Amino acid sequence: MSLQAVIFDVDGTLADTEEAHREAFNASFHQFGLPWEWDAALYRDLLSVTGGKERMRHYCERFFPDFLADPQAGSTIAALHREKTRHYAELVAAGAVAARPGVVRLIGQLHAAGIRLAIATTTSRSNVDALLAASLKTLPPDIFEVIGAAEQADDKKPSPAIYRWVLERLALSPDECLAIEDSKNGVRAAQAAGIPTLVTECVWTAGEDFTGALAVLSDLGEPDRPCRAVQTHRSGCGYVDAGVLRSWYDEWQTGRPHA
Repeated sequence: MSLQAVIFDVDGTLADTEEAHREAFNASFHQFGLPWEWDAALYRDLLSVTGGKERMRHYCERFFPDFLADPQAGSTIAALHREKTRHYAELVAAGAVAARPGVVRLIGQLHAAGIRLAIATTTSRSNVDALLAASLKTLPPDIFEVIGAAEQADDKKPSPAIYRWVLERLALSPDECLAIEDSKNGVRAAQAAGIPTLVTECVWTAGEDFTGALAVLSDLGEPDRPCRAVQTHRSGCGYVDAGVLRSWYDEWQTGRPHA
């Protein structure tokens, strides 16, 4: 069996988005006159909850439970999230978010090699579109064959729901694919769907438990800027190209138990 598709996470994987998300959350809180402020340390902790509305609700449960007692709390959170999404799109369009090292190069190489490309994320589709239009604008607009976003799965990562949705639309089995993630929740989601997973950790997820990943790298690297191997026994990790991914996938196929 050969590698047929690579499925990318978005936030922290395709691009360093989380600081822009944090700024957008705070802008929406201030806009609504709420005394909420998410600093970097708090936001890193809140990232254990996937999904923007879910993250706000979790925050309120911890720090502002009286807010949730209001019958309008759900609609207020939804309105906050809409404004947060608008602020985020403006930041992305203004160039505040950069693609991570090696991402654009690797996607182009995979496409040229005939490997199908997809996205599996718990962020909203509008956030994905904003990122593709700005930070990854040098790529063809239709390079991702399937885009699974928050609207396609009520159960957020670490649930495998979004990966299963993407697999169904690719009409592929999990063991024909490889996922690239940056967080423990993402790794757990991909693994629960049966997909081997490469991790490129980011500043927000460094040090998390990535047990079971094919490898954990600082990023995908570039020929003139090697990545750092955080956890790997595999060869060829100066930078990740289509050949390296195929080699690691083949190693995984050879080493895994077969029915």
